[in-house]
Amino acid sequence: MIGIQDVKEDAEVKAIMYIAENQIEALGFTEHSVRHSSIVSKWAGEILEAMGGDPQRVEMARIAGYLHDIGNSINRYDHAQSGAILAYKILTRMGMAFRDAADIMMAIGNHDESKGLPVSDITSALILADKADVHKSRVRTNSTRMSMENMNIHDRVNLAAEKSHVYVDKQANEIVLNITIDTKICSVMDYFEIYFARMQLCRRAADFLGSKFVLIINGSRLV
Repeated sequence: MIGIQDVKEDAEVKAIMYIAENQIEALGFTEHSVRHSSIVSKWAGEILEAMGGDPQRVEMARIAGYLHDIGNSINRYDHAQSGAILAYKILTRMGMAFRDAADIMMAIGNHDESKGLPVSDITSALILADKADVHKSRVRTNSTRMSMENMNIHDRVNLAAEKSHVYVDKQANEIVLNITIDTKICSVMDYFEIYFARMQLCRRAADFLGSKFVLIINGSRLV
C-alpha cells in the first residue's frame, strides 16, 4: 500500500503544495503550509487509531490529512472539491488501489464546513484534526504588525491561541479539543464567531465515530 511517507516524498505533491501555499500567502490567509498539513495528518491518524480503526484506514487518514488543502493550488474557493480530484489523480498515479484513493478523495471533498459532512470514518477524523489546528504560529508576520482593530478576526483568534490539541478520551468516550487562548488578544466569543460552524461539524464527526465532541477553552468545558 502507498503510505504517508511515500506521499510526502513525491515530487508532484511537493510542487503542488508549494504552489498552494504561495497562493494562500498572496491572498493573505492564515498559514496552510506543510506545517498545517503535517499536524492534521498526525492528528487524523491518532484519532482514527484511538477509535479502533484498522492500520490501513489509519494510514489513509494520515494521507487525507496531508493532502486535504492541495486544492488551494487552484483556488481558495471550493478548494476541498478541487483538491479531492487532484489527490485521487496523484494517488492512483502512485499506484494506490482505486477504492482506497476514492475513499481519500471523498474525505478531502468533505472536510470544509461550508459544504462538507462526515460521511466516513476517514472524513470524520480529517474534519476533527483540521478544525483543531488553531495556533498563533499560523498568523503571518505582516499580519502581526497590524493593530488589533485592523487585524482580520481569523488572524486575531489564531494569534490568541497559545496551544491547541485534539485527543480521544477512551474512558469517557469523548473526542476533546483543548485550547488555551490569551483573552487579552481575543475573547472566547470571538472564537465562536468564526468557529461555530466548524464546531458543529466536529460534533457531527464525533457522532459518526460513535463518540461525543467536547470543547475546552482555558480549562472550561464549553461544549
